[in-house]
Amino acid sequence: MKPIKIAVLDMYNNVPNEGMRCILQLIRRVEGKGHYNLTFHVFNVRANNELPNLDYDIFISTGGPGSPLPSDEPWETRYFDLIDRLFQHNRCHEHKKYLFLICHSFQLVARHLGIGTVSKRKSTSFGIFPMHKTDEGNSESYFRALPEPFYAVDSRDYQLTEPNFDRIEEIGAKVLCLEKIRPHVNLERAVMAIRFSDEIFGTQFHPEADGEGMLRYFMTDEKKNQIIENYSEEKYYDMVHSLQDPNKIELTESVILPSFLRHALDALAAHPEETRVTRFEPIINLEDKRHSA
Repeated sequence: MKPIKIAVLDMYNNVPNEGMRCILQLIRRVEGKGHYNLTFHVFNVRANNELPNLDYDIFISTGGPGSPLPSDEPWETRYFDLIDRLFQHNRCHEHKKYLFLICHSFQLVARHLGIGTVSKRKSTSFGIFPMHKTDEGNSESYFRALPEPFYAVDSRDYQLTEPNFDRIEEIGAKVLCLEKIRPHVNLERAVMAIRFSDEIFGTQFHPEADGEGMLRYFMTDEKKNQIIENYSEEKYYDMVHSLQDPNKIELTESVILPSFLRHALDALAAHPEETRVTRFEPIINLEDKRHSA
């Protein structure tokens, strides 16, 4: 039997980061614990215009720097075409493809599907913050082992706000959690996680971030000085303290993305190889569908 294939869509545009290390570590960890027959490949989307086809079974699209607003970069049209193909495949086929979207990718797809307003924040959100579940988030299986609120790494200059609930209902999505409560700030709270469909899930925070690895990274002189210079010494030591708390980042990292991977791998492993062969269908572009509605 051929292995289940995972495509990691690297959206970091060749900028050094910890996200790729964390994602690949989680894939290897889940593979080892579950004894799954799988393989994975990394595609450098923004820097090299590399994108997979639908021969892959699971897709993880990373966070990344820069703006998620419309651009004329050559990878963007191809990236959204892949997203449309995944939705289309899952509408037309019994055996599904699975996709997890993180931060920058989450914002891109939310904009593409027209389910809210993606805009630049008044200031950067950077730190370890509480994430508050909605009513639908309380029943979300990937959040079941997490408290209310749970904590996650948040690092972004952009945000998804003003959810379009008519559009969200149209595509069958669910808003699962919101950013921290800010009673002293007269601004709408950002949407931090969405279940786009049974197979497609996304977070505006970083569920892949691991406490131990990030703590080592934060303890380097370069990163310490960078955080203190850009934010404050108080912010630095607050983050270091949170990274050492097993009920914060370590818990979130152990639950959300591993739950997604195990669910997808179990569903795919339950079907023999021949039933997972991709048959290409005419593509219905969800962007066109939205504008014609």
